[in-house]
Amino acid sequence: MKVCIMCGGEGTRLRPLTFGRPKPCIPIVNKPSIQHLVSHLANLGFNDVVITLGYMSEAIEAALGDGSLFGVNVTYVHEKTKLGTAGSVKNAQKYLEEQPFLVVGGDHVVGLNLLEFYREHLANDSITTIGLISIDDPTEYGIAEIDANYQIKRFKEKPSPGEIFSNLASTGMYVCDPDVFDHIPTGEKFDFARNLFPELMEEGYPLKAWLARGNWSDVGSPRSLREAERWKLQDIGFTNISGDLYIKGARIMGPAQIGSCVSVAANSRVIGPVSIGAGTIIEESVVIGPYTSIGEGCIIKNSAKIFSSSIYNRVVIGSDTTVSGSIIDNDTLIGSGCNVEHDTVIGPHVVLKNNVVVHSGTRLWPEVIVPEGTVVKEHVLNEDYDTRTEGS
Repeated sequence: MKVCIMCGGEGTRLRPLTFGRPKPCIPIVNKPSIQHLVSHLANLGFNDVVITLGYMSEAIEAALGDGSLFGVNVTYVHEKTKLGTAGSVKNAQKYLEEQPFLVVGGDHVVGLNLLEFYREHLANDSITTIGLISIDDPTEYGIAEIDANYQIKRFKEKPSPGEIFSNLASTGMYVCDPDVFDHIPTGEKFDFARNLFPELMEEGYPLKAWLARGNWSDVGSPRSLREAERWKLQDIGFTNISGDLYIKGARIMGPAQIGSCVSVAANSRVIGPVSIGAGTIIEESVVIGPYTSIGEGCIIKNSAKIFSSSIYNRVVIGSDTTVSGSIIDNDTLIGSGCNVEHDTVIGPHVVLKNNVVVHSGTRLWPEVIVPEGTVVKEHVLNEDYDTRTEGS
């Protein structure tokens, strides 16, 4: 079975995390998210993988290689210009035109039975079947109305209050017959939701829906990224130690995924599910709470507390500092006595001096330095980097 994974976007909504990597390579439980996706697809039997590439494509190729480590065959197709979602798939037509194929986004984190989705399409008479999922707040998605035969009657993109006729949101996952290529122009920017599906409906083609059950996210915000990582941490069923663990007078309450040469000093507590990368040092009286991942080569200093956060590689967390529900990118230094509140995103190579307070919902751009005792109440930008956070 074939699957096309779209990886062309710049990931502007997740800045500052996507200045140094494409969105599919943002780490989730210390692995690029695209690896989780390909592993899931491979386990379901989608072993012929076509990947459309745009922004920072070399990082995605490095993460997956030829696919053999995941039990799949990977073919890469590069975009010279932005072609939109349907346009990017059209650009890979010669690898997909033999049989029906699945389309997913490279930023998707899923725990769905996509094999059932594929088989559902084979059993119906639709040129395309669209994956829908029920969500609490549909205002950031395209929603669809269906009838009792799962035929889609109408769409509405990002509805406002009073326009919400359904909470069935499009997942951006589709199963398509090869005939769909006849309706997508070559070399033009063309989207599935904005262009292709309305045109097919106008021409009288039936579009069917598949109602998904389970975990799904397109990782469109830092909060949804944290939620996706929480799902993956919950999948850690037991404690796995890869190499040497140095522990003295501390306690690790699993499940935990621990890399080689990790040390945990006296009176520290690690409460799973957690993931800790190789070479990380946890000093005395540290508390690492559930649903936390810490990358490689980090130093967590005395009496620090980390709860439900994503700490990437080579990060230093100062003594008596608390980090809650936040994301901290590579090579960042957090001083002593700091408080990083929930839903904060701190970019790479940032320095927070001692006793800094970062209010919830703020973002700090790469390479900024925050002076001692500062209270950060709004985004801290760096003029050397693009400041846009809207878009893909």
